[in-house]
This record gives sequence, structure tokens and C-alpha cells, in this order.
Amino acid sequence: MEKHDGPDAGSGRAGAGRGRVGDPRDPWYDALASGWGELDGTGAPAFEAPPRAAAQQPGASPADIYLEVQRSDAFQEVRSRYRRFVIPGVAVFFTWYVAYVVTATTAPGLMARPVTGAVNVAMLAGLGQFLTTFLLTWAYARHARLRRDRAALDLRWAVFEQKREQAREQEQRRERDVAWEQRVER
Repeated sequence: MEKHDGPDAGSGRAGAGRGRVGDPRDPWYDALASGWGELDGTGAPAFEAPPRAAAQQPGASPADIYLEVQRSDAFQEVRSRYRRFVIPGVAVFFTWYVAYVVTATTAPGLMARPVTGAVNVAMLAGLGQFLTTFLLTWAYARHARLRRDRAALDLRWAVFEQKREQAREQEQRRERDVAWEQRVER
């Protein structure tokens, strides 16, 4: 079956899962976003969150919904992908920053060594700090777009759908209660 075939084809976020990719009615659709569905570096497609559980207890509180999502494998996968990038990235960048500061304070002769004209080692290392900041920001944004955004959006939609279903059930209960009270009053 093709991605867009089936009963939910073209229905926006009505069906959880893969049928809504690229649907311009999707509020988070961005025609310019690239990377969704690209390979994750291992040759396998990037992770996509599975559809939410079909059975939801009636009357569940929003806290219960969020706890259910937090316990889900998809949420844990998003968190682990985040940690696998951020922890090493922060460690490397912090080490580089501390090395620059320590070298600048303990080896001023090395930092003052001229490289070209008025440019010395300290100036190059300082510019290197800016360059690595921009590179780390770019790498983080790329990693988020390719590895986490899709799964996070699917989780967000799962919560949205559960809350919408819950609100619909509460409205139906309220309408039944009003109808019952009107019958009792007659």
C-alpha cells in the first residue's frame, strides 16, 4: 500500500501515522523543511513515532495522557536521541572552551605568538570559539530536524488527538446530562 492510499488518505491528521506526510493542511507542514524521511546515517529511515494506542480510558485527565506519552517507547526514543547528541556535543565544546581559557591564562607566551602580521594564536583561537559555536548550532538544528522533529510532532499530535477525543466525550456527557435534566423537569 502506498503512503497516501487508504481510508485516511488526504484527511490531514485524521489518521495517526504515515498517511499525512506532506499534507499542506497539516498546521506544522513546511514545504521547505528537508530531511524528514531521510536516512539516519545507518542506512535505515529516520525514526518515526508509532501511532498512539487505540484504547484510551474515558475520563482520563490531561496528566494521565502526558504520563502515558512519557512512558511510550516513541518518547523515550526521542529523549535518547537528544541525549546521544547533546551530551557529547556539550562535553566537547566545554572542553574546547576551558582549554582556550586555561591556555590563555597559563601560557600567555604561546597565545601571543604571531601567526601572520598582527594575527596571533589567541585571536585565531578566539575566532575558532565563534566558529565552533556556529558549527555546533548548525549541527544541533540539523540533528533535530533529521532525527527528532518528526517523532516529536507525531507525539504532539497523539496528545492533541487524545485531548480532543476527551473534550468530545465530555461535551457528549454534558449534552446527555442537560437532556436528562430537561426530561426530569417535565
